[in-house]
Amino acid sequence: MFIRTEDFQTFIRLYPVTTAILALQLVIWVLFLIPLPTVQMWSDLTIGFNWGIAEGEWWRLVTPIFIHAGFSHLLFNSMSLFLFAPALERMMGTLRFLAVYIGSGVIGNIGTYFIEPPEYTHVGASGAIFGLFGVYLYIVLFRKGLMDRANSQIIVTILAISVLMTFVNYNINIMAHIFGLLGGLALSPPLLKKKSDGF
Repeated sequence: MFIRTEDFQTFIRLYPVTTAILALQLVIWVLFLIPLPTVQMWSDLTIGFNWGIAEGEWWRLVTPIFIHAGFSHLLFNSMSLFLFAPALERMMGTLRFLAVYIGSGVIGNIGTYFIEPPEYTHVGASGAIFGLFGVYLYIVLFRKGLMDRANSQIIVTILAISVLMTFVNYNINIMAHIFGLLGGLALSPPLLKKKSDGF
């Protein structure tokens, strides 16, 4: 379920949304490296910034999902997406998967907005990725027929480690992780197909 054996073209064909997200966040990271005032302006306008959201810059609830602070941040989130997104995209379908990914990320950023102080800034796909873990957790708890026991144990173990690391690592948007996870759980009942092939 979490081991990718497809070649490049097959991966793109089977998982178009996952591919598009991976490509988009890489392109944005590369573009934001360009030392031009216009690029810096766009970077400043798209990061998560609670004060900006309070002033009506609502797009900051969405754009941070695709922006990363550095290469290691980008690499870690991209690897997580590469490993855990394809199975859900196949299971849910492209539109439902996109809805749960962006929806969870936005819910994570809304939680960040209401709980963190006005000057708080943040970037990263972690809230959306934790939303995917939320869907997996929903499957483990309520839709056991969609995933076998071995994969369920893998997910529960990885989720437990990820939640623990959320509170151990420095400079982590804890609220995005928690609310993203809860968002994935909440979005699963309406978005997860009633009948779906299990893994």
